[in-house]
Amino acid sequence: MKILVAIKRVADYNVKVRVKADNSGVDLANVKMSMNPFCEIAVEEAVRLKEKGIATEIVAVSVGANTAQEQLRTALAVAKLLKAVVDKEQPQLVITGKQAIDSDNNQTGQMLAALTGFAQGTFASKVEVSGDKVSVTREVDAGLQTVSLNLPAIVTTDLRLNEPRYASLPNIMKAKKKPLEVLTPDALGVSTASTTKTLKVEAPATRSAGIKVKSVAELVEKLKNEAKVI
Repeated sequence: MKILVAIKRVADYNVKVRVKADNSGVDLANVKMSMNPFCEIAVEEAVRLKEKGIATEIVAVSVGANTAQEQLRTALAVAKLLKAVVDKEQPQLVITGKQAIDSDNNQTGQMLAALTGFAQGTFASKVEVSGDKVSVTREVDAGLQTVSLNLPAIVTTDLRLNEPRYASLPNIMKAKKKPLEVLTPDALGVSTASTTKTLKVEAPATRSAGIKVKSVAELVEKLKNEAKVI
């Protein structure tokens, strides 16, 4: 089985991002960039499937500028570009993070499934492959839902699927020697012209300090007369 894992380069989750002065976006100058945490989980799940002997090959793909190679080598933008790569690689299973922490769109896996016609299991907290099927336990509002999908399929990962391991220094050095194929959108026959326009980006409002109340009656009074939520 070949598994394709899609990863994204984002601002490190420990970084406090700043909005540009003209409100056109987030200022990424001199900001530490890392692999999207949900994508780390996707990579870890693919590696575990390979360690179990279920997967024979893992292909990692990232869409972005040359700077995305850093995150791609750690793993050793659009759904149309990913679809073109899927057509080229013909994987039996595609694993992606459920969303990226920069834009939180939660859409790439679903769009890719629509474009490829593959079955999809989103928000996965457990994945089991058996023969030509994959069982995906999904985290939904009402609890857990388990679906059985025919391969090929697309799975998007939730936080509780696994805990990614740290890359060891020897493996990091080995990854630097791995082949890296760079493809342009034009070579894949895909247009990357955006149909979305960002009107304005604003930092979240500063939260005021909380207060302590001495009794339930005082709490109810403040919720009713000050916060006006009851």
